[in-house]
Amino acid sequence: MSVKLDIYRIFVEVAKWKSFSKAAKNLYITQPAVSQSIHQLEKELGTRLFTRTPRGVVLTNEGHILFEYASSAINLIDVGVTKLLESKKLMVGVLRIGVGDTISRYYLLPYLEKFHNEHPNIKLKIINRTTLEICDLLKSGEVDIGICNLPVDDSDLSVKKLKNIQDIFVCGEKYKHIISEPLSFNDLSNLPLILLEPNSNSRQYVENFILSKGVKIEPEIELGSHDLLLEFAKINLGISCVVKEFSKDYLEKKILYEVKLEEEIPKREIGVCYLKSVTLSSAAMKFVEYLNPI
Repeated sequence: MSVKLDIYRIFVEVAKWKSFSKAAKNLYITQPAVSQSIHQLEKELGTRLFTRTPRGVVLTNEGHILFEYASSAINLIDVGVTKLLESKKLMVGVLRIGVGDTISRYYLLPYLEKFHNEHPNIKLKIINRTTLEICDLLKSGEVDIGICNLPVDDSDLSVKKLKNIQDIFVCGEKYKHIISEPLSFNDLSNLPLILLEPNSNSRQYVENFILSKGVKIEPEIELGSHDLLLEFAKINLGISCVVKEFSKDYLEKKILYEVKLEEEIPKREIGVCYLKSVTLSSAAMKFVEYLNPI
């Protein structure tokens, strides 16, 4: 194919701005040059990529397909160029980290503080997403590393385990009577359960393990954060599934009580993930060195 990379970059800019004139301004070229490039690309591919409207242009179905891949490719190329230009001594640069809210608060903060204090010229960009979303961001080149709930099963990613964590169920004073002896999973399933949202790796791990024992659990309440799981259990709205290591303050102060089970949910890990096909930047490699392995 004879189309040059610059034309794909112009295509991506037009798609992002939904305007030939805005794309031209952002790329510091003329609008006729943008129009000519899009016409050349459409001719080469034998399909229309944009539909003109009174408010600008919108992608056709074929345009959407091309944009998904072209945008990722351009992002990865830009990341590669940036990494080549970064100082080996970490005097300049940007470190982009994808991480969930809970891991940010209960695991990552001290490492971020140490790294920032020792390398203040490295700009930190933290993007909070679910594990599945972080994997997509890694593959599109939008983040350098991801700190994720494991397991992550993706052949494009390298995974380094960092810390073991234990999923447990906790309750407040109202349900304290149930902690006198271990519960079976059947007993547990009959209680008012509070779980994370269904797309959470943490929830899927717990649900799948209990399902492997022949029991399906159905939550009465679904929440978007670990902190809310703790607070909802505290006011006795039900039995929350939380990470023990991230709930120590509540347990040690007896604000919440661990609900013992006849069989413990196996420990899992959190880990750092990055693309196998792309060499980590100097900043990313240094930050990974800071993180404590298991």
